[in-house]
Amino acid sequence: MADSHASKTRFTPIVTQKPASHRAERHYQLQVRRNLKRNFAAHLAHGLLGQTGFRLLTAPTFLPAYILLLSNGSTIAVGIALAMQSLGMAITPLLGANLIEHKTRVLPMGFFIGGGMRGMVLCIALAGLLLSPSSALLAIYLFLALLGLFQGMQGVIFNVLMSKVIPTDKRGWLTGMRNFLAGITASGVAYLGGHYLIGNSPEPFGYSMTFLLAFVLTSIGLGMLLFVREPEPPTVAPNVSLKERLLHIPALLRDDPAFTHYFLARSLATMGRMAMPFYILYAGQTLGLSGAVLGTLTVAFTLSGTISNLVWGFIADHRGFRLAFLVSIGLWIASTLLLLFSQGLLMNILVFISIGAATQGFQSTAINLTLEFGHRDDVPLRIAIANSSSEVAGTLGPLLGGILAAYLGYEAVFICSVAFLILGGAMVNAYVPEPRWAANKQH
Repeated sequence: MADSHASKTRFTPIVTQKPASHRAERHYQLQVRRNLKRNFAAHLAHGLLGQTGFRLLTAPTFLPAYILLLSNGSTIAVGIALAMQSLGMAITPLLGANLIEHKTRVLPMGFFIGGGMRGMVLCIALAGLLLSPSSALLAIYLFLALLGLFQGMQGVIFNVLMSKVIPTDKRGWLTGMRNFLAGITASGVAYLGGHYLIGNSPEPFGYSMTFLLAFVLTSIGLGMLLFVREPEPPTVAPNVSLKERLLHIPALLRDDPAFTHYFLARSLATMGRMAMPFYILYAGQTLGLSGAVLGTLTVAFTLSGTISNLVWGFIADHRGFRLAFLVSIGLWIASTLLLLFSQGLLMNILVFISIGAATQGFQSTAINLTLEFGHRDDVPLRIAIANSSSEVAGTLGPLLGGILAAYLGYEAVFICSVAFLILGGAMVNAYVPEPRWAANKQH
């Protein structure tokens, strides 16, 4: 009887503490489920309008052609422009994680950072209206770098927000629907922008008006997040300095080799992005870069990404984001190689359809796959590590691509891009198990 009493006494702290933590977690999950429809709709509206606007700026058509126009045909200038944006995105993810990982609510910081992003889009639009071509080019370099700084933090903050309010088994559907609807509207806006704002004789004014439209759409989209109800989690990471948080990274990577292999592989594959601004310039050698051509190929690119997102979301929800990630890389490789043999508008439309589907799949699955590793409290830091390393690759890629294009031709850019995509995909296939299945085995 004494032994029995001692046993009960020994385990009393565990019995009394465990239900308390379970109750807190249950209450948190109840809030998530209770507000799911509202938060799902708010994220859907935010993505619809926000992505419609940002795709006008980030699609591999309008901005590269605009930079080529301002720089009098310099492919190196095109590479620098894209590298400036990626450089900004590489610097700030860890800062973004440090700003919000100890907070129970991240949405207020999201509005501040999101507003900064939209301000830079406005500045890019105004540069073409108010400055000479050479001055506008330098100003756009600066604004793209600043846009990247805000994007680096935004990539952490808004994905942490989504991880809090959207359950894992609903994220693929949300991502697919959001990108599907945004792609449809972006395709229509791109067509109108190409045909009516830019026209057959492209001038800085037409591009500026297109980017001004992007600013308006993204600003309305940010306002949709006012309807989000963000729950407060039962635990958050401790509030430490950025320097101290950086010291935690080696232990995190050492304790989770699957995540370590994943973010390294993702960085290698991201180097394949070096080809993105040069797809349209390669096609333009035979098709020309009129507003009609830019609008048509942008529609092909965005609409295919739109429709394919339903497929990527279906694959992700039923088989995991890892498989969708690998399939998107395979399609990206095939479409890049197909571009080397494409002639005529119809063939190039087919290529841009494939590239749009592949790159959209890569982008959405890479982000969501990052959310599935490790404990919830470490999500901001994991996103920051993965995004920073990817954007370092995104900075080096366009610079390397611009140099290769200038001295060896566009074909060299595409072959180098394919090599990096193959390396990244092979590494994920060999060393990164599906994190969702691994988590289920642990439980």
